[in-house]
Amino acid sequence: MTVAPILPERSEWTVDDLGDLPKDLPYELINGRLIVPSPTALHQDLCVRLLLALEVNCPPDLMVSIDLSMQVDRRNEPRPDVVAIRREHADRSPVPIADALLVVEVISPSSVFRDMYDKARVYARAGVRTYWVVDPLRERMTLTEFVLGPRGEYEAATHTEDLFVTERPWKVSVDLPALTARRAGLLTRDGQ
Repeated sequence: MTVAPILPERSEWTVDDLGDLPKDLPYELINGRLIVPSPTALHQDLCVRLLLALEVNCPPDLMVSIDLSMQVDRRNEPRPDVVAIRREHADRSPVPIADALLVVEVISPSSVFRDMYDKARVYARAGVRTYWVVDPLRERMTLTEFVLGPRGEYEAATHTEDLFVTERPWKVSVDLPALTARRAGLLTRDGQ
């Protein structure tokens, strides 16, 4: 029988406190709040599909990764679901947020506010130029592309449930109807 780790009690966490955590524990720190995510297989499958779509035209000096810790500041070390970074950081964790060209979050029932507001503010303040939020909770999956505006806040550039095509950070297309159909197929029990 495996025993769940007992975490130190803190009302406010910093990156300095993360050393007290078990090394194999997936965590993220958002505005001083420790979050220990437990994604579903469906969520992770969608993250892989997004990674594959991004890899098609990924320039050779860049790479795409899943669930990578990003170094922001003392109170924030998020783990975007998908992130595009410079290849020079392939063997580093956490990666400096300044080297993220794109971060992607896939909403889950417990992360809607965090992904749409808390993380958006953290990423915007850190200067991440492009932020995607994928919402698989709707009947038809949606993708919202946010770009960093002149006042340092995200502005919605695109919101779609159809084929999404962009040039940021490079040419990428995401077939949202195909992803919606895949999700429906994965949720179908016994081929029904």
